[in-house]
Amino acid sequence: MLDIRRLHMLRTVAARGSITAAAQSLALSAGAVSQQLSALRRDVGVDLLRPDGRTVTLTEAGRVLLEHADRILAAVQEAESAVAAVKGVVGATATLAALPSTVAEIVAPALTALGSHHPHLTVTCLVTDRAQLRELTLGTVDVVLGQRYHDLPDAAPRGIEISPLLDDPLLVVTAAGQGEVRPVALRELATRSLAVPPPTTDCGQAIPHACHQAGFTPTARYITADIAAQLSLARAGLATALVPRTAIDPATPGIRTAPIEDRPILRLLFAATRLTETANPTTTAVVTALRTAARQARTSRLPASDSPDECAFPIE
Repeated sequence: MLDIRRLHMLRTVAARGSITAAAQSLALSAGAVSQQLSALRRDVGVDLLRPDGRTVTLTEAGRVLLEHADRILAAVQEAESAVAAVKGVVGATATLAALPSTVAEIVAPALTALGSHHPHLTVTCLVTDRAQLRELTLGTVDVVLGQRYHDLPDAAPRGIEISPLLDDPLLVVTAAGQGEVRPVALRELATRSLAVPPPTTDCGQAIPHACHQAGFTPTARYITADIAAQLSLARAGLATALVPRTAIDPATPGIRTAPIEDRPILRLLFAATRLTETANPTTTAVVTALRTAARQARTSRLPASDSPDECAFPIE
């Protein structure tokens, strides 16, 4: 009979590209992973992996087995969720992956609320700029607080459930006292030096895409994913930054923010979990706390004339 743990290791190696990388993510030694994969090879009687330089690739048999492993592991996840639902209690641990720009306004309030409502639940939070949806499919994390820019393709993998939380616009950030206090047309940024994230990031792709749609190529004078650095450059009058609203503390001194009036650049913040027929009480509790924190963040930032019901994506 095939060992589920060995199937999980095979899937992890296939996703990571090497036994060493898989071992690191599994908190095991490379030797331990190799031994388990060798045992799996003996179980099926055929090679599953072949060396490819410093990496490994699946053989044809390995690809076939991986397809079945995905279904088997999904069924195990479904069984675990079903049993947890019958128990009807929130578990003891969960892992949340979140973007740095969401920590102050959403993650911290959500974790505080979870601590009050579920004091026995310990949430480990991984804060990183890198997309973590693949980690979700591999079981490394339980909930992802992610983003997707409206005009960019949706790259969510199969088997993921997306719960929209908040439409978060980018604001134009300049030094205090620089220019008029009014909404900005995106085309006005054509002559400005910008501080923008690297093109390898979602935001770093969304900004030039929107600028090109507006008919110009932006001047990226400073390239950094560090929002604090972007704000410092704007405060010094060296650049104009485009920063998500939830990532800006309204009390930050020395800066001025303005919305983009004609071609807003919006990111959808969402909570992602593994898709199961039966909801898991633990991940449901985490997503509920994130949704409540996002709603409070949105309401606290709205002008009095804005309606909290206006959102390009429905909040479920």
